[in-house]
Amino acid sequence: MDKPDCFTPARLWEPCPPAGADQSATVRCRLCRRYCRLTPGQLGGCGVRGNFSGALYTAVGGYLAAVNLDPVEKKPLFHFLPGSLAFSVGSLGCNLHCEFCQNSGISQLSGACRQNPALIKPGSRADAHGIVKAALKSGAASIAYTYNEPTVFFELMQDTAGLALERGLRNIMVSNAYMSGECFSALDGLIQAANFDLKSFSPEFYRTRCKAELAPVLENIKAAVKSGWWVEVTTLIIGGLNDGPAELDALAGFIANELGPEVPWHVSRFHPAYLMRDRPATPVECIELALECGQKHGLRHIYAGNLPGHASESTLCPACSAVTLARHGYRTKALGEAQGRCPSCGQAVAGVWE
Repeated sequence: MDKPDCFTPARLWEPCPPAGADQSATVRCRLCRRYCRLTPGQLGGCGVRGNFSGALYTAVGGYLAAVNLDPVEKKPLFHFLPGSLAFSVGSLGCNLHCEFCQNSGISQLSGACRQNPALIKPGSRADAHGIVKAALKSGAASIAYTYNEPTVFFELMQDTAGLALERGLRNIMVSNAYMSGECFSALDGLIQAANFDLKSFSPEFYRTRCKAELAPVLENIKAAVKSGWWVEVTTLIIGGLNDGPAELDALAGFIANELGPEVPWHVSRFHPAYLMRDRPATPVECIELALECGQKHGLRHIYAGNLPGHASESTLCPACSAVTLARHGYRTKALGEAQGRCPSCGQAVAGVWE
């Protein structure tokens, strides 16, 4: 199969030892925990990386499918430069296949595109210099790699993140945490903050609903915290699937004990989407049960997502419970003169404030 014009050389791959005469041009992608082994003409699980003539190429190394200027709270990040703007970019494809995907229009490629890569329409041309220039012009404090899984446009993200740091911008990932160790190492030092989706605490849920494994996700989130990234965690609560008291209790315990009680947990309400359009929105009581589990385990910052106006939206002082950051939806207002400190008792609040 001829290589379509949009595909450019990929990084993080290796030739596979030949398993036979017809396998001599096989490659292994080392970008994510799938470690896809691809024969010529075959696309990986993400749908945008493929083997052409014995080398790995990517369809999204120089293209973006979505560009917006967002409040950083939309990522959601509530303790990282609150009130600032994030220049947000995304591409096509994802290395997970979640039945409840909220951005399936760009993350889940059609079967026709997977069978014929020439049908892939990757979006608008983009490069690191252009992205950073636009971010600076917009007044953003950071660049967020988001909308679809940013791991799959690793090459563009890596180049952009390095240049962004040189120009005084911070870098944010909104990720499913399914990257390989090699990918994580290549990004360490370039990324300052991440919101990681922890979709469930059930290996079975990950296997059946996301076509992935839970263990690598937990491993990568722990590694990011240990490396000094500012980390926040989001769980989309789906009624009847991942909202059981025992599972929520275990998930909250993992955050508290393995990541730290200062790590914010965003408990978001599911709305019908993608292959679960016939499933009802999650009852508010399920969200509040998750909040109670977090409180029981000593988590200091737990937020309800997709419930504008909920009492848990604002950031409270971990010492005296006074409001330190008043929040409604994506609008944040710091109370007191010093961000990151309680205006009532002066207690420091964990986060990155400047």
